[in-house]
Amino acid sequence: MEFNLNKMIRPHLAGVKSYQTLRDSYINKQAVYLDANENPFGQFNRYPDGDPIQLKKILAEINQAKTENLFLGNGSDELIDLTMRIFCEPAKDSIMIMNPSFVMYEIYAKMNNVKVEKLQLNSDFQLEKEQFLDTISKSQAKVLFLCSPNNPTGNSIDDLEFYIQNFKGIVVVDEAYIEFSPEDSAVKLLNKYPNLMVLKTLSKAFGMAGLRIGVGFASAEIASLFIQLKPPYNISSESQKLALEQFNNIEQIQNNIKFILEEKKKLKEGLDQINEVVKIYPSDANFFLIEFKDAQLIYQKLLGKNILTSLRHPNLKNCLRISVGTAQENSELLKVLSEIK
Repeated sequence: MEFNLNKMIRPHLAGVKSYQTLRDSYINKQAVYLDANENPFGQFNRYPDGDPIQLKKILAEINQAKTENLFLGNGSDELIDLTMRIFCEPAKDSIMIMNPSFVMYEIYAKMNNVKVEKLQLNSDFQLEKEQFLDTISKSQAKVLFLCSPNNPTGNSIDDLEFYIQNFKGIVVVDEAYIEFSPEDSAVKLLNKYPNLMVLKTLSKAFGMAGLRIGVGFASAEIASLFIQLKPPYNISSESQKLALEQFNNIEQIQNNIKFILEEKKKLKEGLDQINEVVKIYPSDANFFLIEFKDAQLIYQKLLGKNILTSLRHPNLKNCLRISVGTAQENSELLKVLSEIK
């Protein structure tokens, strides 16, 4: 497909240079650091690696990608925000999102004074192809966000490639929950579509939400653009160190994912027996979107038992989003639900 990245970037960013540091060149050498006005004392006195090569190598290997196609953020949120700041002119450009979908796309658009165009999902929470083609034919949106598996609905988007190949701007496929899904990652499509970006996270399947590490994949040109324009030290030293330690036991991470999926099946069976449940929507993620007879009542009853669930999206009437927890947590949830009349 014909795609010109230079025409997508906000014009004033073309000449912006990234923050320059010598540290990366001396990372494995015994050097005297007198360049960054740091305190010479303290456990965390040095700035972290600006480009964590070792962590990127592991993530590239896990995702069968090249390190030059990879960039990191302080959570996926920073990468979503950066996407708009790099490609969208405030008060002029717009993004396109699915509705319902992850609320942070719209929140960051508002923060950046970027307009939002919405694609309404059908009753199965899928996009309609003809409606999509009609909408984009009248749209000037620069970026399309596709969350798959979608949050808060839990389903994967059918024929994802159709929407990637038919959108002329930047397509961001947000795969925060892909490790729980039977679907293939869109990372395999990077060589085919130069306008494609794929976002992942260590917060969900990898169990590192507290470390705040988002992972982006794109063409080498787009990846280098994000590395150039991101804050210089956006991943802390401790986050880098602890993430590397976690990846030393990748088998445990894989076992945890397997356990969550097994518990998910048991939780579904238990929820099917709850009288107040109207519908449990299909999910490829580590959560269920559940319609109740009275979601507000259920939410408050659970809260009264110190069980927190999500009642946030205005388009999902009488629905709660409930994560899969430990066996004990899931059992406690089902017990409380079974007692609600």
